[in-house]
Amino acid sequence: MANDKEGAKQSHRPIWSGSITIGLVNIPVKLYTMIRDQAFSFRLLHNADGQPLKYERVCIKDDKVIDWKDTVKGYEIRKNEFIVFKKEELDAIRPESDTRIRLDKFVSLLSIDPVYFEKSYILVPDRSEEAYSLMMTVISQIGKAGMGKVTMRTKEYPVVVHEYKGALILTTLRYANEVVDPGSMEELSLLKKPGKKEMELAEKIIKDLTGEFDIREYRDGYREKMEKLIETKMKGEVVVAQEPKKEEVKELMVALQETINRLRK
Repeated sequence: MANDKEGAKQSHRPIWSGSITIGLVNIPVKLYTMIRDQAFSFRLLHNADGQPLKYERVCIKDDKVIDWKDTVKGYEIRKNEFIVFKKEELDAIRPESDTRIRLDKFVSLLSIDPVYFEKSYILVPDRSEEAYSLMMTVISQIGKAGMGKVTMRTKEYPVVVHEYKGALILTTLRYANEVVDPGSMEELSLLKKPGKKEMELAEKIIKDLTGEFDIREYRDGYREKMEKLIETKMKGEVVVAQEPKKEEVKELMVALQETINRLRK
């Protein structure tokens, strides 16, 4: 579809450029989008005439539309009470890492809990092929990944730089205080230890379903249905919506046994 072609075209434009620095070593690089969100984007329309709605910046005090040039950034400290910041003030505190990826530590990539991974990008050399190739080859051979920081847009991220399929990949990470500790959930503290019979059946199900990881086995069923729906409506055909069938909720032991019976077929 058109959205796929547009996404592929956009991926050829760097979204950031700067340098990887390790001590006194400086490797100029460009950053490219690696992840393409394939979710459908809907526009909100006026039901009466089918025309799109637009959003405006309206001041809640005088109910007037405000032009971009008359806006400033503010931080709410109390209800409807703000501290106002000038552009120069915010620029003055931008960290140096907005043009540099400072790597100050090397770790095993497998030692990083996946819950901290956020988004990955492709790093390519910017007239720095020799240094780029050296770094990529070395960290691949010793099985390490570089950790550091980078600033993109208005946020400073912890990052990990690692080798993947002949390229250096930068993956942004979440800070420790951005991840909720599951131990803080009261419901989890009330869990009871499962019975022996249930454990045996559950283990058998998992063993029967065990296989090798291959992400290509998974397809976006909702996207495929959405594409079909769009094509149907473009042809002017009538669409009859069907309610999804509700799954029957079964007692745990019954559900476990029926699952095993189904896997045997």
